[in-house]
Amino acid sequence: MNLCWIAASCVALTLAPVKPEAVTVRWTEGTVHGFVELRTQSGTLLAFGDLLQIPRDSDIESRLVFHFTDSSDFRETVTFSQHGVFQLETYHLVQRGKAFAADLDVTLSGNGDYVVQTTSHKDGDQKQYSGRLDLPADTYNGMIPIIGKNVDRKAGRTVHIVAFTPKPIVLPLAFIPSAPQRITLGHHSENTVRFTLKPKLNALQRIGAALKRQTPPDSYLWIVTDEVPTFVRFEGPLYLRTCVAGGAHEPGRVAVAAGISG
Repeated sequence: MNLCWIAASCVALTLAPVKPEAVTVRWTEGTVHGFVELRTQSGTLLAFGDLLQIPRDSDIESRLVFHFTDSSDFRETVTFSQHGVFQLETYHLVQRGKAFAADLDVTLSGNGDYVVQTTSHKDGDQKQYSGRLDLPADTYNGMIPIIGKNVDRKAGRTVHIVAFTPKPIVLPLAFIPSAPQRITLGHHSENTVRFTLKPKLNALQRIGAALKRQTPPDSYLWIVTDEVPTFVRFEGPLYLRTCVAGGAHEPGRVAVAAGISG
């Protein structure tokens, strides 16, 4: 009897799912003011804006703001802690105007509570979704460039994001590093690593995305690796940068034109 109990216990331990761990802080975040541009793949300027990062007593607030040429607005705000590991605390996304298929207002808390409000520009239809998600510890909406600076440049890793379609879906997102390369910034070049960001859909999600012709393509994130790692460029659909599915301007390319830190 005892031997059977021990064997069953071992099987249970072997089959127990491994919970994702939060990303370890290798480079702490501080005050940042970055100047960003959003362009189409052909290079047409869609929007300009700011990336602001403000340290507070126990956490960091990061804001990404885009002002579109057609007067549309995009605002993404995330607060997170960095006590040994990166932990998302709150996330808020607002997108309004003709640049998007619908106005959207999303709030997400670190414990998984969410509210999504959307208004269609086509027919004015308004919808609201609310509830609670079971968020993995490595959920990083609005923090992809920050996580890119701290991911192993050789091994990469997989974290999670919440995609709003507009209903929320928790998706794994793989950071796959390439070989080091040099890119030109201004009048000089820098060593960088380019991460391929690959959303991982399960079988049912792949079928649904294919039927709707919304299968998410790969995106790319460049991190300067000399001395202090720095985010310099993101290429891919805007909805993957913000973890929101849908939008009139996709794909776009996000690039940091200059940055000030202090």
